[in-house]
Amino acid sequence: MEYDKELDIRGEVCPFTFVKSKLVLEQMQVGQILRVVVDYEPSAESVPKSMKEEGQEVLSVNKIGPKEWEIIIRKVR
Repeated sequence: MEYDKELDIRGEVCPFTFVKSKLVLEQMQVGQILRVVVDYEPSAESVPKSMKEEGQEVLSVNKIGPKEWEIIIRKVR
């Protein structure tokens, strides 16, 4: 899958992971895809949940390492 933007926020914790993801997404066009990489397990659950609550489409959440996850989000609005 191709991504329009990638945000590597390993080392960050909640709520900063969501806030930083949201700020990047706000600069993107509707339909574009953002890949967010986190290494804080609670963020792998809270960021997708918060994005859905914001009306965005979470395409997938994948574990990509022992303590790393990627969250794939499509901007809907």
